[in-house]
Amino acid sequence: MLALMQWGGRTHFLLAILRQIPEVQGLPSVFITFMSWSLTEVIRYPHYALSCIGISLSWLTYLRYTAFIILYPIGIAPGEMWLMYQALPFIKERNLYADFFDRLSISYYHFVLAVLICYPALWLKLYLHLFKQRRSRLGKHQTKKKV
Repeated sequence: MLALMQWGGRTHFLLAILRQIPEVQGLPSVFITFMSWSLTEVIRYPHYALSCIGISLSWLTYLRYTAFIILYPIGIAPGEMWLMYQALPFIKERNLYADFFDRLSISYYHFVLAVLICYPALWLKLYLHLFKQRRSRLGKHQTKKKV
């Protein structure tokens, strides 16, 4: 479920907002988001690839489960959330996705407002989950078995 939330957030950011509103495509929040996402993936994919062939580099594992502490909040707050906020006037002006949202008796503008209000709570759930993963992965290396 958490992976689906992350995928849904990124997909919404890219396809529903960024792709549809050219005026926001050059804003610093886009650069911040993409930089954060890219750095995360540059660390994560080599870690997964090496683990698939049975290689475990302790420094890469540590980086994989530590870099998110800085990169995730940067990608969310001054990145994704700020861009959605900056996109709101364009969403309202163009009445984006009116055909779909008219059936739901809510506008896309109000949907994005609701998303922005819920984002911190949803983000915190994902962020705390990453800390659990970090503790389970890195905790193994830090504790010694008593004989």
